[in-house]
Amino acid sequence: MRKLENIPFEELTIGTKASLTRTLTEEDLLLFAKVSGDTNPVHLDEEFAATTQFEGRIAHGMWTASIISCALATKLPGPGGIYLGQELKFMRPVKVGDTVTVELEILEINEQRKRATVSTNVVNQHGKAVVKGKAEIMPSSGKVVVDEYPLPEVVLKPAD
Repeated sequence: MRKLENIPFEELTIGTKASLTRTLTEEDLLLFAKVSGDTNPVHLDEEFAATTQFEGRIAHGMWTASIISCALATKLPGPGGIYLGQELKFMRPVKVGDTVTVELEILEINEQRKRATVSTNVVNQHGKAVVKGKAEIMPSSGKVVVDEYPLPEVVLKPAD
């Protein structure tokens, strides 16, 4: 089982960095549509999506944002931290098979409020910006080391 370890507020410094990389799969796209209820055909219908400016299906923007959430929860600040807010600007689409990397960097630290501002930029496998943003976080005080929660296996089956 993988261990998750935080970076406590007391150890944060401006310039602290972390990253997380993930490749969008067909299964990710379908599961995100199912869980979110967002069935916009630009995400799910290849024939429809081919007629759009994207010339094919694209990921939900919030799928990419959820990868930012994952990076904050597991890398910086990590377990025990709280994600308070987010500014996002979607720069270009993500398609099935694209690999994105979330790049986190501490920009500001507020000692009085025990909070930090983090740049939350996402780039694709070509180094092109997909999302640019900033988040406000409330890291936990003190070290937290936990076993990663075991997720259930999910199997997709065709709709009836």
